[in-house]
Amino acid sequence: MVRGSVGVIFGETGTFEFKVMVFDSSKVYRGAYVKVWHDASSDEKDHTWVLGQVMAIKRYSDSFSIEEAMKGQRADKSDDKIVAEVVIIGSRDETGMLRAPVIPFSPGSPIFAADEGLTRSVLGLTGNEMNIGMLEGTNIKVQLSVNSLVQKHCSILAKTGSGKSYTASVLLEELLDHNIPMLILDPHSEYSSLKVEGEGSSEDFARFGVKPKGYGNSIKVYTPASKAINPDADELFRLNGMNLTVRDLTSIFPDNFSTTHTGILYEAIQKLRVEMETYTIEDIIFEVGNDKSKAKWNVINVLEQIRDTNILSPNPTSITELFQKGKAAVIDFKGVAPELQSMIVASLCSSLFEARKLNQIPPGMLVVEEAHNYAPEKGFSKTSSTDILRTIASEGRKFGLGMMVISQRPARVDKNVLSQCGTQVIMKVTNPNDLKAISKGLEGVTSYVEEELMRLPPGVAMLVSNEIERPVLVDIRIRKSKHGGESVNVLKAARTPTPPPPEFAANQIPEPVTPTPVRRPVPAVNTVEIHEHDVLDIPVVDSPGQDTNFTPPPKRQPSRPPRVEATNGEESEGGGKLFKKLFRANR
Repeated sequence: MVRGSVGVIFGETGTFEFKVMVFDSSKVYRGAYVKVWHDASSDEKDHTWVLGQVMAIKRYSDSFSIEEAMKGQRADKSDDKIVAEVVIIGSRDETGMLRAPVIPFSPGSPIFAADEGLTRSVLGLTGNEMNIGMLEGTNIKVQLSVNSLVQKHCSILAKTGSGKSYTASVLLEELLDHNIPMLILDPHSEYSSLKVEGEGSSEDFARFGVKPKGYGNSIKVYTPASKAINPDADELFRLNGMNLTVRDLTSIFPDNFSTTHTGILYEAIQKLRVEMETYTIEDIIFEVGNDKSKAKWNVINVLEQIRDTNILSPNPTSITELFQKGKAAVIDFKGVAPELQSMIVASLCSSLFEARKLNQIPPGMLVVEEAHNYAPEKGFSKTSSTDILRTIASEGRKFGLGMMVISQRPARVDKNVLSQCGTQVIMKVTNPNDLKAISKGLEGVTSYVEEELMRLPPGVAMLVSNEIERPVLVDIRIRKSKHGGESVNVLKAARTPTPPPPEFAANQIPEPVTPTPVRRPVPAVNTVEIHEHDVLDIPVVDSPGQDTNFTPPPKRQPSRPPRVEATNGEESEGGGKLFKKLFRANR
């Protein structure tokens, strides 16, 4: 046994894998990194350290019999054999390229625990900008490149409760520390907590080398609803409501809208453009109402729904205000209907992409939480925001606009969006459909990776990146800011005493208010002769809010003259005569 070695190679070996008899079980475990000195040829220049990873480990004993097992006692464990299966990752040559061995390893070669330098070099953990955690089971920091993460997009995938929002916030903190502008689409009010300094033990902060920090000066929360619904928001978010085009409005129309509806809208807007320099949605509704087609009512219904949301304004929120260096704008969708959310995302992301192409805003990151709602896979649903998110995923890199996709249902996220993400942070996933979607849509995912994803504990993520040679497990660091995505403790809420109702509600019951009847003024009555067929003007008691100038419509006149009975004693031609003829004949 070589000093410092943790095992030795035995049995049949190859260039990609071999078996190891383990001596020190405390340093060899499933997922551990080991190194072995490899004599690649007779030339000493080719001799190098090669990095490997333990993929499986087994322990057994030849002397422990069934009889002893039935007794349940075993005093001596010294003859246990521990066998590990190691897969070779490779080594770096003089040019920095990763090379795999071409000559099998020699049985009897000692195995050592891998050091930090070799592990970093071979795995490609050469970034030194974004500290997201530590390599699982080690004290090696995992640091990523800001440029690679932003330009090549990023996805964070996990089942509910596995910590995807927590992990996303860790990445956002690192981007804010490097003054990267961000626009965050937040459906569940989770990211406003970035303003507040985090809480935790000093040991946890010291272990990851970070300190508590709040980003209150860098975060601004916007609400498309109102301050009454979302009082924690800093500003209202509004879209441009002036001179809307057909394209602006048809992007939010339901799927059952036909070309007829679009034609009605087009004609109305064309008339407004000729007659008015500026027009609003109210003008469009009025002009559509002048159309003679019955299909106009469907168009008016949709336009009125948009108008009633108050999302349109003559003073819209500008994209230059939202996207600034060192700042993060959070669009908090609390209290906003899903259909309206999709419309806002489509309009906002289109403006963001166009502004970036024209270099009106700096390069930065678009963060899409619950991405399966805004870019769903075909067959699940259809939203107006899917196309623009696909465009940003495929073309955003050219213009320095990155995208972070966050979802708890990878199978329901559009594959064209997901496959463009060069960095994937995947936490625990157990749904078979989601596992298949990850395997098909992401690079570097093998059957081993799928098995690991089903067993990951909370707070541990698998990192897959073009910059890293193989998927690695990362213990995500503690947040600097406060976590805002905790689940509600139902039991605690049930045990908490309910506060007493206000005094007014407890002691005083308001009496129902009976509306005072409003009488229509009775016009002066002149002394006139009243004939038999004249209509009397009788005062009517109206309910509040009723139109007092309402005039009843004239009595409808019959479309044909009434039947006149014969006066000469003969029966008239009609139903009665026919009835009598039929029944008299049978007398």
